[in-house]
Amino acid sequence: MTRSGFVALAGRPNAGKSTLVNAIVGNKIAIVSDRPQTTRRAIRGVRSEGDCQMVLVDLPGAQRPRDALTARMAKRLTQELEEADVALLVLNGEQGIGPGDRFIAASLAAAPTPVIVAVNKVDRLSRAATAEVLARAAELEVGEELFPVSARSGAGLPALVDHLAARLPEGPFLFAEREITDQPRAVLLAELVREAVIRRTFKEIPHAVEVVVEEVERPRTGLTRVRALIWVETESQKGILIGAHGRMIKAIGTAARRELERELGEQVHLDLSVRVRRDWRSDDGLLDRLGIG
Repeated sequence: MTRSGFVALAGRPNAGKSTLVNAIVGNKIAIVSDRPQTTRRAIRGVRSEGDCQMVLVDLPGAQRPRDALTARMAKRLTQELEEADVALLVLNGEQGIGPGDRFIAASLAAAPTPVIVAVNKVDRLSRAATAEVLARAAELEVGEELFPVSARSGAGLPALVDHLAARLPEGPFLFAEREITDQPRAVLLAELVREAVIRRTFKEIPHAVEVVVEEVERPRTGLTRVRALIWVETESQKGILIGAHGRMIKAIGTAARRELERELGEQVHLDLSVRVRRDWRSDDGLLDRLGIG
């Protein structure tokens, strides 16, 4: 008999949820950054092994809504947790347990969904510090099991995965065995471009940026052409992204192209343009078209 089901990852921004999903799936299906709001959509990664298929839902980090964008992210987080078979609370062991963790833990404790707790980034801690943060995590009084893990090194992941798999209900696979995500290809490519932007900009820029892939074509075998549009909210942000003599946009394009080539397995010609759309994060119509929430 096969098992299959959804595991929803909850936690503060920068807990390492996206890195953990990528590590469990075995492929990069979620972009990674140390900036809050990196994950905006509920991204599903699929791990099929033996008689078990685990669908991991990488949720936006829990935070107080400030605009239409973050309100949609919060709503999607709540909805996905309600529909999950198991909730995985991911804690940042390096930062310790804070008020945000206690708030999320209390919310999960009140829900009927079984909860597992993973204390991530223990590879950066000493044994004494690991013991201390595990003790603090236990004080949250949520979850049936507590696992110290490192999404980056893989430490502790086999035990966590085995436990999650055992908690999934019996049933047929939900995806074909070779599928690793339900993201449309254009969305994944756009996210890889946004990751390159986030890693090379500071302060307000990462929050104000969205990327849309407008066209993907394959003019010949071994070459894919991708045309992508980067949205920002102000002319000053556009100037920062382009940079003096176009240096910043060139650096972003070079980094993004490498990731696209890794994903597609062939040469990529990437055409980037930057456009200003004021207050796009509060534009419900645009957010609908972007598929956020």
